[in-house]
Amino acid sequence: MREPSAVFVQADPSDGLTTAIRSGTTWSAAGVEVGWDDGTVDVTAAAVSRVALRWADRLPTGALILGDAWERSYGDLQWRHQQPERFLPWYFLAHDPSTGATSGAGVDVQPNAFCSWTVDGDGFTLWLDLRNGGGAAHLGGRTVSAATVRRFEDAGTPWQTLHAAVATMSTRLPARPEPAPVAGPLSGPFVGANNWYYAYGANFDEKAVLQDASTLVELADGHRVKPFSVVDDGWYPGGICSGGPWDRGIPGVFDDMAGTAAAIKAIGARPGLWFRPLLVREPSPLTSTAPHDKPGRALDPTYPEVLDGIRADLRRFKDWGFELVKHDFSTYDVFGGFGPAMGSRLTRDGWQFHDRSRTTAEIVLAFYREIRAAAEDVVLIGCNTVGHLAAGLVDIQRTGDDTSGRDWERTRKMGVNTLAFRLPQHNRFFAVDADCVPCTPQTPWELNERFLDLVARSGTALFLSIDPAARSERTDRALRAAIRLALDGGDESGIEPADWLVNTTPTEWRSGAETVRYDWSLPWGADPNG
Repeated sequence: MREPSAVFVQADPSDGLTTAIRSGTTWSAAGVEVGWDDGTVDVTAAAVSRVALRWADRLPTGALILGDAWERSYGDLQWRHQQPERFLPWYFLAHDPSTGATSGAGVDVQPNAFCSWTVDGDGFTLWLDLRNGGGAAHLGGRTVSAATVRRFEDAGTPWQTLHAAVATMSTRLPARPEPAPVAGPLSGPFVGANNWYYAYGANFDEKAVLQDASTLVELADGHRVKPFSVVDDGWYPGGICSGGPWDRGIPGVFDDMAGTAAAIKAIGARPGLWFRPLLVREPSPLTSTAPHDKPGRALDPTYPEVLDGIRADLRRFKDWGFELVKHDFSTYDVFGGFGPAMGSRLTRDGWQFHDRSRTTAEIVLAFYREIRAAAEDVVLIGCNTVGHLAAGLVDIQRTGDDTSGRDWERTRKMGVNTLAFRLPQHNRFFAVDADCVPCTPQTPWELNERFLDLVARSGTALFLSIDPAARSERTDRALRAAIRLALDGGDESGIEPADWLVNTTPTEWRSGAETVRYDWSLPWGADPNG
């Protein structure tokens, strides 16, 4: 990536952007110094909020633009004509329909800034958000390596170019383990049961969890790779989403969590467990000042005592015998909102972490690294985690918002969209998880079955919510075939959405020389109230 045409800085959120003065490969203004070294952007300052780097490179008229999302996608990933104010997290591609060429730019994974792009008729801008919460990061003269910028050239087709771009942004990560003939601690394929989309955290107990495990083992039909059985939200005292401590199950329901894990293993599955590391049931002096719907209960990850507690939780889960841990809601608990509410500002102004000397991205990265280190030899699923920061620090990433065992429209909108637009991240950043395939009485099986087939072919993580009341000869036949295909690693030739340039939930998918068509619509089409 060549050096920018201009650089702008913002020291305090209340200040406007100031044009930085160039001297060699350094730009300075308002007490902020920005260095450029072969694509790496270093920022030195006493205090800083944002840095903007501008390239005056005109894009083709009529170009279609694609970006990513901060954390999960919400059915909103799409190619779109130029919209100058549209912010594009982490990377962007621009496709010229008249020539077929695709190019773009992005940043390496695990940056120390929240990075987004805007694209207009005269060029494009990289925005580095270096704030601490809702205020300036007080670096005290420290230098932060904010991001390493990459330029993407055409690799043949838009799909091939996105694959090449993702590979470029992840070159510094260690190689992911290859799927093993018998799945090792951190290797895929990842297939399992998750009760959330038929139980929704209520009316389930150890007996139901063991039934889920038995169902998956039965349907896997002796496959050499063992499936998982995940105990999702609702296993601990206080009710769903109530928070820690995570030291016991619900009395009379999950009396012995180690015993539950052992029973799952005895059935022939691998036990998994959900938790929300940054929420507690009672007010704590270690909580964040971020805006939150549960004030005084969302923990601030810059307190050493908070990280000590999370490390202890993960050791406990491992001692209980769980081989997979799903950590959830941390982006919401850090910022006070989900991805769509974060927008380009990330969070409300005016609050800061206990430690104001680091950028928010540095803090979130340190949090993910602590979890990864404490969960050695445990499969980690990141849900509501920031994808570009979690890359290399989780084994599986929930890349889209929730599917549904009650409303097919959510599965179509969230599941199909995230699989189509984030599939190139699979086995580069992490294993992609487009979320569970439901099998429930409330949702049409003929549509769920199509989503099941697509996920199984893709080779991405396949988790299933199978309500015992929905099982039939037809469902079992399709489930058995898909589970075995997924445990084999999916379609050997891979899949590609053929109509993703013009459809947010592609209906045509190429698999080698074959084109598979999926009709995702209910008889009345897509319900806008869904």
